[in-house]
Amino acid sequence: MDPTLQAFVAAVVGAVVAGGGVIAWHISDRQQHREPTAPEPVLPYGVATVLSTLRSSAVVVDGADVVLKASAPAYALGLVRGSRLASEALAEQVSMVRRDGQIRESEISMTRAGAPVRHVTARVAPLGSRLVLALVEDRTRERRVEEVRRDFVANVSHELKTPVGAIRLLSEAMLEAADDPEAVKRFAHRMGTESDRLSKLVQQIIELSRLQADDPLDAAVPVHLDDAIRSAVDASVIDAGAKRIAVTVGGQDDLQVFGNEKQVTAAVANLVSNAVSYSDPGSTVLVSTRVVDTSVEISVVDQGIGIPAGELDRIFERFYRVDPARHRSTGGTGLGLSIVKHVAATHGGEVRVWSEPGHGSTFTLTLPQHFGSERKQEDSP
Repeated sequence: MDPTLQAFVAAVVGAVVAGGGVIAWHISDRQQHREPTAPEPVLPYGVATVLSTLRSSAVVVDGADVVLKASAPAYALGLVRGSRLASEALAEQVSMVRRDGQIRESEISMTRAGAPVRHVTARVAPLGSRLVLALVEDRTRERRVEEVRRDFVANVSHELKTPVGAIRLLSEAMLEAADDPEAVKRFAHRMGTESDRLSKLVQQIIELSRLQADDPLDAAVPVHLDDAIRSAVDASVIDAGAKRIAVTVGGQDDLQVFGNEKQVTAAVANLVSNAVSYSDPGSTVLVSTRVVDTSVEISVVDQGIGIPAGELDRIFERFYRVDPARHRSTGGTGLGLSIVKHVAATHGGEVRVWSEPGHGSTFTLTLPQHFGSERKQEDSP
């Protein structure tokens, strides 16, 4: 080989070797100055799979209080924010369990801006040597139901005391006025009124309790509204006649809904009874039906005293009275509209009201329409 060519090849090889050495030195230097990365913690085998199948909210936290794994319900409940627990109370429970290894259960109230308070129960337990598992159940609905039940019992007790106490006072007054036939007759009439009110109250309490316990769609049947409305109007015919109130029925005939016939009849009967009770003597109450899209609207229109706008949102609450004095004179219990609302909700419908003081009220019960066999035969070519 030519000496010049040999020298050139040697120079190239030397340059390559030198360049490789420089590159290797830079790589080694970078690796030496790079901060060591901690090994990513690993969940025990099968834990991630189990958490993904749980209905309750589950969170696994490592020794640095970093959330390693959280189930979908935990995010929906707002337990996790970023990689940290959003609840300070829950984070404190986790720290205590990590310290002593003891399983803890507690009730926690969680608050978030723009959201209602949620009441949860948390069970926190150690998971291995460094990890902690928190299982959280949302008890907000149960707490609300318990509060409603407690208020209902308190309200029932209060409402029952009024007629019972009145009957007792009237009986004592009758004994003292035994020698006065006119006074005895007057007190006896008052006792009859209070007894009727007590009987109606107890009946509606039982009816509301039965409605809450039964699902009308479990044994649903086609309900002919003509029959339900006829029965509802008949139930108020005596009261309407005493006040010379004309109850008229109009609208479309042969309409059906699907559900419980007794409950639908009770809902319409309560609307008609309210309309008669709060209408002036000699006025008219109109019950009408019509089809809107796939629903049936049952409207009860009266020419009564009306309801102030500020009270409209509360009239469907149990025992709520717009005018307590007026209710005492009419024998109202404050439960009729609660029954209507419950029947509407369980049948997949709704109830709404329009009212203006001095111009009467219109209550509209909307229920899904049922197309029975007769209607199908009529529609068939």
